[in-house]
Amino acid sequence: MFGDLSGMMNKLKDAQQKVEETKVRLNSVLVDEVSTDQKIKVTLTANREIKSISINKSLLSDAEELEDYLIVTLNKAIEKATKINEIEMAAAAKNGMPNIPGMDMFK
Repeated sequence: MFGDLSGMMNKLKDAQQKVEETKVRLNSVLVDEVSTDQKIKVTLTANREIKSISINKSLLSDAEELEDYLIVTLNKAIEKATKINEIEMAAAAKNGMPNIPGMDMFK
């Protein structure tokens, strides 16, 4: 019915390994986001781990303004990182999946 079940299981293990390797690699993919006026710069990994935040000194005197800048810039950076992460993880999973008729999960 399913053909070579052992072969499919090996393919699934390969897919899992590729996904894990991709997760590790995404720790070294850096995403930068800068506020429109260059007052805040955020760097995070494609796995959405914050690596650095640079803040212009002019923002240090107004906590509310600083918070607003951080929220907007961090959200944009997280959105970018999430897109990269999703594309890379889907590709890793798709490339390692066995060809099971009727199971086209990653079109």
